[in-house]
Amino acid sequence: MKHLLLVAGATLMLYPLLWMLSSSLKPEAIIFQELGLWPRAITFDNYIRGWTAIGVPFSMLYVNSFMISALAVLGNVISCALSAYAFARLDFKLKNFWFALMLVTMMLPMQVTLIPRYVMFFKAGWLNTFLPLTVPHFLAVDSFFIFLLVQFIRGLPRDLDDAAAIDGASEFQTFLRVIVPLCAPALATTAIFTFIWSWDNFMSQLLYLSKVTVYTVPLGLRAFLDATDKSSYGALFAMSVLSLIPAFIIFVTAQQQLVEGVSTTGLKG
Repeated sequence: MKHLLLVAGATLMLYPLLWMLSSSLKPEAIIFQELGLWPRAITFDNYIRGWTAIGVPFSMLYVNSFMISALAVLGNVISCALSAYAFARLDFKLKNFWFALMLVTMMLPMQVTLIPRYVMFFKAGWLNTFLPLTVPHFLAVDSFFIFLLVQFIRGLPRDLDDAAAIDGASEFQTFLRVIVPLCAPALATTAIFTFIWSWDNFMSQLLYLSKVTVYTVPLGLRAFLDATDKSSYGALFAMSVLSLIPAFIIFVTAQQQLVEGVSTTGLKG
């Protein structure tokens, strides 16, 4: 009975995605006339038309999103790992104060710092570039991942650090050769979440990117909607289906590392 309830719940949750997939294969004129999942007439015109409907190939939007997401992953993995190691292993003045202050930023709504960040990037001349969406990740601004890695590193025995110190390893060598390999599950979790969140980060991309040539996938999907009656829902659903593929593949292939990383960082439900 429990499994039947889970299957029913999963089917209910998946219905919007299945309807979107079905609608992407329907002629646009009948999308909202036939609400069933099985299309009466199947066509791929929505995919063909949607690929170049906004004036640039959708592949360009894919490349832009991949560049932003890849740089965000690289920045978060490096900077958050270094910051977490400092909080978990090193001793410095006001360590607890800075850690508490870092935790406070996790509770700060993004909207509070929206205008100051926009003004800062505007004065720096970074608008319509990928810099506002990538550079901050190299400065350890994602407190959630720092906290996650701190919890993981604190669970590692300090005897490993002492053994490395006896062998003559410096703090950085201990971090690079001892801590980083053992943190692979937590780093994989950081990379997966960072990629998915960066790929779907519509608000920041809408704020800093206004040229079509630097559009990302979320902004490209928004371009299919119009305040008038000229919205192209068929192409929108078709490109939405394609936009889900990268995140879906990464989540499925790295699901084991994701579960292992979350379950070993003290964040169990």
